[in-house]
Amino acid sequence: MSKTAIVLIGVVVLACYVVPYTLLSTVAAWYGAFLFWCAAGVAIIILNILATSDFEGDEA
Repeated sequence: MSKTAIVLIGVVVLACYVVPYTLLSTVAAWYGAFLFWCAAGVAIIILNILATSDFEGDEA
């Protein structure tokens, strides 16, 4: 799951650049992009948890 989560993080980061300037460019209100950025932030947090859940704790 770690590799898949890392790829999905890349997709979400790319979407963070593309979506506000393409799909949301006609939305005049600031909260259109704000809602997208909030959802993307939550998605990144969840994907980071999934990506790091396989890490071992006692490797030191």
